[in-house]
Amino acid sequence: MSFFKKNETTAGDKSSVSKIVKKTESHQEWWGRWLYDSLWFLSRTFGVSLFGFRLRMVERLPKTGGLLVLSSHQSLLDPLLLGLATNRRLSSLARSSLFTFGPFASVIAALGAVPIDRNASTVTAMRTVIQRLRKGAAVIVFPEGTRTASGQLGDMKKGFALLAKRAGVPIVPVVIVGAYECWPRSRLVPCPGRIRLEFGAVITAEEVESLSESQLAERCITSLHDLDRLARSTQRGHVLQ
Repeated sequence: MSFFKKNETTAGDKSSVSKIVKKTESHQEWWGRWLYDSLWFLSRTFGVSLFGFRLRMVERLPKTGGLLVLSSHQSLLDPLLLGLATNRRLSSLARSSLFTFGPFASVIAALGAVPIDRNASTVTAMRTVIQRLRKGAAVIVFPEGTRTASGQLGDMKKGFALLAKRAGVPIVPVVIVGAYECWPRSRLVPCPGRIRLEFGAVITAEEVESLSESQLAERCITSLHDLDRLARSTQRGHVLQ
């Protein structure tokens, strides 16, 4: 999703998104946590057996507080893979239209999805994400904006830097390699394969504050490219334990 455009926010945008956000927050109850934990356990089992799931972390992710998880985007598996990499509950961005069907809306709301109205202004979308980050959520953002069409890193939008600075949260860069081969955009269903996640060092909230938006964006993008080269050149990784 692009965060470049500086569109004006309308009252209608604020009203529709705020209603969805309130509905989402109302589902963050004990059963939501139970559902997330249950699906996490099942997915972890299948992830290791079907996709040879491997990862490497330079350091552990912060256990609490807002966190921007900045990831490359290879397939529809990516939010699931990122969630499997940590015991911390992660939130993904989801089209607000997905929240219109009651049963499905309840499930994705319980899983911590952040509703984004693609027809609303970019400012409205940014505010929704910033509010979630300020409340202590760990939110996944794909700076490429869409899944790769070739398996390689694509052009990255730099709006994530503004999100992190406005919310005052740290950033962790991560790349995913192998998910494209398991589930490219041309396939209807995934196939078994080998997937690796490579996490970089956490950029602390203090570092985020000290850098300009452009400096922060360039640092993160450089880190993602470095991690991508490392992941592709590494033949062995750490199996999820």
